Amino acid sequence: MEDAIKAFVMYLQVERYASPETIRNYRSDLQQLATFLRKTKRDSSPLRIDRITSDDIRAHLHSLDRQGEKATSLARKLASLRSFFRFLLREELVKTNPTETLRSPRLPKRLPRVLTKDDAAALMTFPSGPSPLSLRDRALLETMYSTGARVSEVVGINLQDLDEADGIVSVRGKGRKERVVPIGDVALQAIREYRKSLKPTPRIQHPSSPMFLNHRGGRLTTRSVAKMVARYSSRLVSGGVSPHALRHSYATHLLDEGADLRSIQELLGHASLSTTQKYTHVAMDQLLAVYDRAHPRARIPRPSHGKDHKSS
Repeated sequence: MEDAIKAFVMYLQVERYASPETIRNYRSDLQQLATFLRKTKRDSSPLRIDRITSDDIRAHLHSLDRQGEKATSLARKLASLRSFFRFLLREELVKTNPTETLRSPRLPKRLPRVLTKDDAAALMTFPSGPSPLSLRDRALLETMYSTGARVSEVVGINLQDLDEADGIVSVRGKGRKERVVPIGDVALQAIREYRKSLKPTPRIQHPSSPMFLNHRGGRLTTRSVAKMVARYSSRLVSGGVSPHALRHSYATHLLDEGADLRSIQELLGHASLSTTQKYTHVAMDQLLAVYDRAHPRARIPRPSHGKDHKSS
């Protein structure tokens, strides 16, 4: 089992160009299954990958469910196992795929959290002051909202990826696929102010250096950016959000202003238009809410129960 996991992780790194976070999740899910199987084995013989059955995996998922694991987490773990066994089948390390007959848990359909335009504008102003950290946080927020890039793509931006003259930036998405996206003047100005605040050194000025730095001068992690966004957004009346909410807001606000779905799909780097179409539901929900609030005939009027009406 351990050898199979190592081979799969190598495949993810070398062929799939998976991010460190993705690899960490896959490895954790697979090792969790291995731990469960070892605990339930009746003998001390080595755990053989070709003897794992669908019943074994079903029992593992059922055990996690009893422990209170969320349906979304169970679905992700099953997806990890499916990818793992598809790899083993392709490499002829197993003869059958025990995950083929297993169904994913039914997940509630949730629309993405989206900031209003006013909340998005307010969020950009929360990092204040002339310190490099405040200027960096402002530049980060502006860049995420201006480009719609994933947080992993934003922390991966290097100095050489930004073309200020043309107002574009190159980002590397899932599978290291590179795409070029526009970046607005406000975000560019925030980046310039942030970079000017840094003490110039050959290390941080090298073209391959990260655009956004941590306090030690290294590359930021997605987790530290998520904490930063949560800290500032907690000041909003609507409450805190994740970095991905800025990506959702970017797409929804573009749609509100007349951008077509195909263009938004290209900007977001979605492989399928169906992934992008969820933003039409968000926009429609917002339109319906506006309609309900504003149109005088949107609701059936309630009958009056006043006492000033006298019966004849």
